[in-house]
Amino acid sequence: MFIQSTIGRCTILVVVSMTSALAQCVATLRAETTVVDAPDVSSTNRSYVGNRAPLVPSRLIALPVGSVKPGGWLREMLQRQRSGLTGHLGEISAWLQKKDNAWLSKDGTGEYGWEELPYWLKGYIELAYLFDDPRMIAECQVWIEGTLASQRADGDFGPDQRFADGTRDYWANMVMLFCLQSYYEHSGDKRVLDLMTRYFDYQLSVPDDRMLTGYWQRMRGGDNLHSIYWLYNRTGDPKLLEVAEKIHRCTADWTLKNDLPNWHNVNIAECFREPAQFYQQSGDSADLQAAYANFHEVRKRFGQVPGGMFGGDENCREGFDDPRQATETCGFVEQMLSDAMLMQISGDPFWADHCENVAFNSYPAAVMPDFKSLRYLTAPNMVVSDAENHAPGIENSGPFLMMNPFSSRCCQHNHSHGWPYFCKHLWMATPDNGLCAAMYSASEVNASVADGTSVRFVSETNYPFEDTITLKFNADQSVEFPLYLRVPAWCDQAELAINGTAESTPRSGGKYIRIDRQWNDGDTVSLRLPMKVDVQRWKRNHNSASVNYGPLTFSLEIGHRYDRMDSTETAIGDSSWQSGADTSKWPSYEIHPTTPWNYGLVMDDSEPSQSFRVEYLDWPTSNYPFTPQDVPIRIHATAKRIASWTLDRYGLCSVLQDSPVRSDQPQEDVTLIPMGAARLRISAFPVIGSGPDAHTWVKPPEPRESTYKITASHTHQGDSVASMDDGLAPTHSGDHAVPRFTWWDHKGSAEWVQYEFLQSTTIDSVAVYWFDDTGRGECRIPQSWRVLQRDGNQWKPVTVRQSDPIAVDRWNRMSFDPIDTTALRIEVQLQPGFSGGILEWTVTPQ
Repeated sequence: MFIQSTIGRCTILVVVSMTSALAQCVATLRAETTVVDAPDVSSTNRSYVGNRAPLVPSRLIALPVGSVKPGGWLREMLQRQRSGLTGHLGEISAWLQKKDNAWLSKDGTGEYGWEELPYWLKGYIELAYLFDDPRMIAECQVWIEGTLASQRADGDFGPDQRFADGTRDYWANMVMLFCLQSYYEHSGDKRVLDLMTRYFDYQLSVPDDRMLTGYWQRMRGGDNLHSIYWLYNRTGDPKLLEVAEKIHRCTADWTLKNDLPNWHNVNIAECFREPAQFYQQSGDSADLQAAYANFHEVRKRFGQVPGGMFGGDENCREGFDDPRQATETCGFVEQMLSDAMLMQISGDPFWADHCENVAFNSYPAAVMPDFKSLRYLTAPNMVVSDAENHAPGIENSGPFLMMNPFSSRCCQHNHSHGWPYFCKHLWMATPDNGLCAAMYSASEVNASVADGTSVRFVSETNYPFEDTITLKFNADQSVEFPLYLRVPAWCDQAELAINGTAESTPRSGGKYIRIDRQWNDGDTVSLRLPMKVDVQRWKRNHNSASVNYGPLTFSLEIGHRYDRMDSTETAIGDSSWQSGADTSKWPSYEIHPTTPWNYGLVMDDSEPSQSFRVEYLDWPTSNYPFTPQDVPIRIHATAKRIASWTLDRYGLCSVLQDSPVRSDQPQEDVTLIPMGAARLRISAFPVIGSGPDAHTWVKPPEPRESTYKITASHTHQGDSVASMDDGLAPTHSGDHAVPRFTWWDHKGSAEWVQYEFLQSTTIDSVAVYWFDDTGRGECRIPQSWRVLQRDGNQWKPVTVRQSDPIAVDRWNRMSFDPIDTTALRIEVQLQPGFSGGILEWTVTPQ
């Protein structure tokens, strides 16, 4: 008989007799290399648990903890994390102390018992198993045993957190379930399955109107769904699908058209995927596409910036879409995990590309190189990192740009899972009993393929700092299975060789190369992903430019100075640490620029990529390429300074203006370094021009100092009474680009503000621009207002001639009979259940 087989680009016609020896020979020769959109789901993996019917088949399957071991820079990163904050947070954080901890209480009571412990344990336990560290494993076991022992008769477990209406807060349990799954993967302890089964039976019994009440958990029901499906795939209990429907029903609606149910940065990064998670059960492609729509909606509005993220510090705010707006460290790691989950659900290489974007460009600079402190917020354009209050340039008031190991309740603990989960998802199993190199770093994977044969691949590479990945195969016997290699979308044409022989990989960018062959011990696969300079223009963000080289984005190298500070004096307000925490061992740092940063790029308009020169340097002896002194790649560029681009009134680099920009400054040679290595950075650049379309950079207006003494019945700590008379006119009532005054958190009450003049003044009218953040917060225009004058020791109402109806998005004017007074007061009655505020208040002297 005749057998036709494809080996790379060669077709071989083999004449075979029907003998077992020759049949085996043909099987050894047979190999096929193809380019595919996603792994095949027509079969079921025999070794690893994917989705069980009727769930939509998993395109990729995460391997058990410890199957993937890190190498190269990733191992160094994880080792620093193990030796740094993650590995020693139990010595610092008040929430991780064992005394009076509700996670170790059988009745769910205790002073400490919310998200902090499971946030930290989620990454710590993976790190412990990765390094097989006896001390860390023993510490994990304390919390795992405490959690397993906490299950109550009704099936509930963990801290018994309740809201004011008596309903249960399940959010922290959602996170702890991830920890229990890691423990089960490592130990096979059936108590985990028993606890989860009883717990989800309990959740099924809770009425819908008492399930996922409150704020955080209602947004984050997707994490609950993840664990339900994880358990269903292992037990097949059909009741679990009822629980999943219930959780989806009670979760916030993440399928809105052209909108999101919530604009908190971490909620977005963690929850946008929820419809895709439920798609596994519904089978409705609209659910899957809703996750894509959510992703693109937030980036359309607030993510026209490099680094893969978006401005949400704390929330995404209209008018705050500049690259100087930041994302929480929590947001980075949650986005990376969401991308990994969506890889498994959809098989789409897009999510792996995005995960690498965040992991390589945004996340590394959020922590100090020694991993002993981190900052709450990190932005693509960030020229200072200090303990000052930068609100409302960033939303929250306080030292949110400070590198501090004691800050904050969330990021301090939640950052732990970023790199361990990234490592875990470098390699995944496929439904057709193969393996997929989903993302790239030096690593080693030990896994079962085909009919359960144990194999190993060792990945040798310095990716993303070089373009070649070499995979070395080891096994005790020959075995046939498919290997999938992801080709990033930025790569026009991958180059593949097997055992030194080139293979054809046509149009492979944004797809997978599938190699189906008989693998033998010692086989080698070489994948080259040629990199080139690419200039990305952000037309919707002032036509600014960022410079990419393969998966890396590059930032201006800014000279910097580290100022060591006391961590207890520079911590965010909600931080809490143990009384014995050694502050000398865990210092904080401010980072200040020592060289200019206000550059625009000079580029050839016709061939912008030709304006840059790439320089390769020796690989660092530290094996840690995420500091300016140890980067192995630099890009040389030409730039001009923009004299009017300075720090703004909030102490942040002022927002971008339209490019091209005129500059009369001399040309200079500047150096760009990988964005992830730049803790101070300009990553979205203005572009210099001189033609008729070039713009002159205008210095933004500064607030004026009021001549009045301004007081109020109450002022929110993040606001200022001075903002009412600073001369900065708002564009609408929800304008967060100008300072504001609010009475928050007083609701439904009678309140006042007053101006006291230097001398008696004759006045006949006032105008007020009310603050109203409908759709985002709980401030509204007042129910009523009136103006009073001070007459001696009394306050008397003015005689009103005309008053505009109370309205948003405009000045509300009131005229009255002229008065001569030394002070004027506005009294308001706030709407029931709401607070209120003022953006600007003007008085008109006669």
